[in-house]
Amino acid sequence: MTVGNPGGPGAKEDDAAKADPGARDAYDVVIVGAGPAGLTLANILGLQGVSTLVVDERDKLIDYPRGVGLDDESLRTFQSIGLVDRVLPHTVPNQILRFFDAKRNLLAEMAPPDARFGWPKRNGFVQPMVDAELFGGLDRFDNVEVRFGHRMHTCTESGDGVVVEFDGGQAAVSARYVVGCDGGRSATRRLMGVSFDGTTSSTRWLVVDIANDPLGHPNSEVGADPRRPYVSISIAHGIRRFEFMIHPDESDEEADDPAFVRRMLSQLIPYPERVDMIRHRVYTHHSRIAGSFREGRFLLAGDAAHLMPVWQGQGYNSGIRDAANLGWKLAAVVTGKAGDALLDTYDVERRKHARAMIDLSTMVGRVISPTNRRVAALRDRVIHAASVVPSLKRYVLEMRFKPMPRYQQGAVHHGEGAAANSPTGTLFIQPRVDTRDAQNVLLDEVLGTGFAVLCWSNNLRAVLGDEVFDRWKALGAKFVEARPMTQLSWPGHDDPDVVVVGDRTGALKSWFDVHTDSVVFVRPDRCIAGACIAQRAPEVSSALFDALHIVSTFEEGGSDSHGRQPDSAVLHVAQPAAEPSGTVAGTS
Repeated sequence: MTVGNPGGPGAKEDDAAKADPGARDAYDVVIVGAGPAGLTLANILGLQGVSTLVVDERDKLIDYPRGVGLDDESLRTFQSIGLVDRVLPHTVPNQILRFFDAKRNLLAEMAPPDARFGWPKRNGFVQPMVDAELFGGLDRFDNVEVRFGHRMHTCTESGDGVVVEFDGGQAAVSARYVVGCDGGRSATRRLMGVSFDGTTSSTRWLVVDIANDPLGHPNSEVGADPRRPYVSISIAHGIRRFEFMIHPDESDEEADDPAFVRRMLSQLIPYPERVDMIRHRVYTHHSRIAGSFREGRFLLAGDAAHLMPVWQGQGYNSGIRDAANLGWKLAAVVTGKAGDALLDTYDVERRKHARAMIDLSTMVGRVISPTNRRVAALRDRVIHAASVVPSLKRYVLEMRFKPMPRYQQGAVHHGEGAAANSPTGTLFIQPRVDTRDAQNVLLDEVLGTGFAVLCWSNNLRAVLGDEVFDRWKALGAKFVEARPMTQLSWPGHDDPDVVVVGDRTGALKSWFDVHTDSVVFVRPDRCIAGACIAQRAPEVSSALFDALHIVSTFEEGGSDSHGRQPDSAVLHVAQPAAEPSGTVAGTS
């Protein structure tokens, strides 16, 4: 990775490039914004050998806490880019979140016990430290460059690509695609002419981040107190976040006063004057989504594509999902393995799920924050009544209300006559397995970072047929046969291209017990692209090659990917208007 900054080698004026546009630096992908979504996407592209430039108008990474919760899907993505071991030291795994009423009676508790995707569902974390690990991971790649101090000004799109120009005389660059990961005030979104639909709450909150945690316990709580709702969250490394609702008659200036901050803290800690404060600020909640995640050679991810209230801790995680979904598709297109139409499936798949997360977060905020005492009392009675019903209590405790990705359209094939419980379009599980060379490894370590075809206790080459098997192999797919542990050493179906895994915990057999499908086709983002019984594997494969827009022969430069706006158009970035601001999430 090459890192540039103002006045440094990555930001120098390039007169030759201005005189000769063909001489300017050229990349497959330019990512605007060095936040979590942009950095994760850059790592995914780096692993695939995609020439990538990350630009950010700031001089360095943001160094204060913003997001405070990581979920299992994000950790699985960090595992896929080889950085999870660097991230884990900055997390609090299996974090419990408790909701209390005004009398500190427990309303609900979230402590999900399972780890079906290989990692705990709830984890506190220190975002600046995790972002720094994502940034440091780019050091592995000669094909990834980062330039700070680069504010995008103008883009010119043609059939061959995009020319990106910057303020301050920095040299322009060209790219095949531009991805805006530049936050709620996204310049990329504005130059695309895309709307940012939704609402901004009139309610303001004071957020206070404190080092040397004055409470010291590992868990978190939400106080649904109508007098003043509050939040207390253990992040990691002794950092705690407090949040307090600001009443309409309290101005931003009053809330910014240190005396006001101490008064808020005094409700929860005995000595507010002794705290080691990192920062405090006032912010509002936004519930917004971009009108489109793709326009021609421009795409949006993270906060540039969607903003949501903090109540489910899904703003950060939704950006990581965007990167995981988009990264492998961009890599497939620019390396010539898939046609440009594959990128359309990004909007198709991510929009519905992002909308569901926004709606859930907004709804939870409304439940938590009423200041009318009668409304709050009614809410408390309803929740207390529901908590005595075991199934409802488990529903909350295990976070079953959390919307999970389930793609009905996009880069998936459901097929006619698919079983009602078909897993297609959902994430495949990640239990621990044994191979003949290693024990107790997470399944994704065997599946690799690309496509994978997995079957239960069957001859996978015979199931697919040689021609289909070879076509998946040409795409770089891994082939895995799962067996009961009792059959791990049996050589009957051995094939040099197939890895045999033993079902160490029984989770794989349990999964196949529930589903009638015995062959699953897993995408690089661990979503099941298709599933079927063994005899249908060849025809489902054929349908999947179409759904994935796979180019029949992909040589260097063989992709038919072209922009959808062949006429050159110059797009100027307008100065920020009254766009959402004050959000904790910041740049994605």
